Amino acid sequence: MSKFEKKFSKYAIPNLSLYLIIAYVIGYVIELAAPEMYYFLQFNPYMIFHGQIWRLITWILVPPESLGIFVIIMLFLYYSLGRGLEQTWGTYRYNVYMFSGFLFTIVGAMILYVVLLILYNANLLPSYILSEMLAYGTISPGDFFGQIIGWCVSTYYINMSIFLAYAFTYPDEQLLLYFIIPVRIKWFGYLYVGYLIYNIYNAFRNRSVIIGIITAVLIFVSLLNFLIYIIFGKNKARFNPKQVKRRKQYRQSMKHAQKNTYENGARHKCAVCGRTELDDPNLTFRYCSKCSGNKEYCQEHLFTHEHK
Repeated sequence: MSKFEKKFSKYAIPNLSLYLIIAYVIGYVIELAAPEMYYFLQFNPYMIFHGQIWRLITWILVPPESLGIFVIIMLFLYYSLGRGLEQTWGTYRYNVYMFSGFLFTIVGAMILYVVLLILYNANLLPSYILSEMLAYGTISPGDFFGQIIGWCVSTYYINMSIFLAYAFTYPDEQLLLYFIIPVRIKWFGYLYVGYLIYNIYNAFRNRSVIIGIITAVLIFVSLLNFLIYIIFGKNKARFNPKQVKRRKQYRQSMKHAQKNTYENGARHKCAVCGRTELDDPNLTFRYCSKCSGNKEYCQEHLFTHEHK
């Protein structure tokens, strides 16, 4: 990763989460303005093998859910989480995480399509597949499997990988449930994992074995970037969460110092004796890392004060 980062980091796209949301907005506009064109954006291996190769990219424009107030809130949440991960990992590594999620989904879906065709032609799939094909209005196995896989392929689980990665990186950060109840994000992460298991179970129970298998495989490949991050990448971010927190606190302290400049004309003030650089230009001031808030001390009291 380090060698590739030195060579290719200049090509990384800053603020990638914003561009993903813009892609969704374009998808919503196309869905409302030209529904007949919207179909040609969706992922479909059968159509891709028949020349419609643009579907390898345009499926990213297809929003994971129908537009609504809840979806808008979730998109803002994913944008915020994505920005947090980009600041922690660095732009290049966040790009690798996101694009690998797209790539794993595409490759996994195409391999799954080919495997299903091979199994069908070898008569290794259940006989009821034929009746399901007829129910979909087609007797072509390629067209049938292409439609089913295309229906299951979505950026929904890639977005979920953003949430899971953030929950794994910052487990003690809090979200407000119903905008009121503070809950640590790691518990939402556990809830997401349970929801994934339920989705797979529901696909097997309410639809069919073949759709259950497709759903399980696509969920796995869509979250493969997250699994790789857990195994290999957690401790190799550009900044770890504690460093990011210290940088944030430092910036807040500097803003506080700037605010004091405008209030009393001094940049620094000792929290013990109250002296500023205006009282003695030779004084040196430092912030205490063990005290809460933005407490600053002169050199005489930096190591002798009582921590608060």
